[in-house]
Amino acid sequence: MATKTKKTETTIIDTTANKALGLATKANDLALSTTEKVAMKSISLTEKGIGLSSKVVKKALKASAKNQELVFNTLETVKGKAAKFLPKSK
Repeated sequence: MATKTKKTETTIIDTTANKALGLATKANDLALSTTEKVAMKSISLTEKGIGLSSKVVKKALKASAKNQELVFNTLETVKGKAAKFLPKSK
């Protein structure tokens, strides 16, 4: 009878260990799946952010070019007026 109890205890221990292993495996799979989803979402959002940054930089460069052209046009105008005025003042 003692042997039968020992075998029953071993079976309960094995069953419990197998259930614990199964739960640990499921938890690990869930963690891995979640980590993969988070990583993929992060990469996707980073790509979108880079695309948006690229568009903003392009627009800023266009605006900067317009401002630079405006400054040079203003300088040319001032230069022309100064060239007309300076010979007269000598």
